[in-house]
Amino acid sequence: MSKISICGVSKKFQRDGREIRAVASLDASIPTGEFVAIVGPSGCGKSTLLRMIAGLLPPTKGEIFVEDELVVGPVKNCGIVFQRPILLQWRNTLNNILLQIEMRGLNPAHYLQKSRELLEKTGLSDFEDSYPHELSGGMQQRVAIARALVHDPPLLLMDEPFGALDALTREQMRIDLEELWMGKPTTVVFVTHSIDEAVLLADRVIVMTPRPAEIDRIVEIDMPRPRGFGSRESANFDTAVKEITEMFLSRGIFRKSASNTKQ
Repeated sequence: MSKISICGVSKKFQRDGREIRAVASLDASIPTGEFVAIVGPSGCGKSTLLRMIAGLLPPTKGEIFVEDELVVGPVKNCGIVFQRPILLQWRNTLNNILLQIEMRGLNPAHYLQKSRELLEKTGLSDFEDSYPHELSGGMQQRVAIARALVHDPPLLLMDEPFGALDALTREQMRIDLEELWMGKPTTVVFVTHSIDEAVLLADRVIVMTPRPAEIDRIVEIDMPRPRGFGSRESANFDTAVKEITEMFLSRGIFRKSASNTKQ
């Protein structure tokens, strides 16, 4: 039984009197508990697809099902992490996490233990009472991830959550996210521009074409977990990265260097 079913989905926008086709007809199935990454060029419709799965945007055509229920509005039983953490500056770390609970009309007292467990797992136990301006960018994004997970959602949607981070913090966040996911696997759809990041995190990588987005191919990632700092030395990592890179080269998304062009 698929957690997410995407059936003939397309999306068009009207801007300044022009029709923009963001997403062409897409069909995909994401099973329960799978970690799927979506990678593609800028503006190809990755984030649009994620927002349609979340029910934040309606498709122009086609249907999306989550847990066999047709998505016709915001999907309630999911967690969403955006590129920027979007924390409330007047609330400390713990209360920013509990904001998710309050907005759902639940009793925050029942989620204090869960919140503190997530603080420990994300290395933020000593910063429970800190405010966003007292946290680094990576720490703020950890708070956003904890907030998305505090109600134990079966589905986690992540829209380039590490895009604004420096390279070192981004690598550590990748490892931390995998550890969290392995501790309690949930279905994850992770949008990224980074081929390396997609291969290191995902069970499968959905490779998108330039806009209007279509699925060019789905790459199975055959690598053991956890995928730590040494995973880039794996032959399977090289194979997957080269396959995706060659697809982008063939479509002109990447250009070979001048020296390679002359050969």
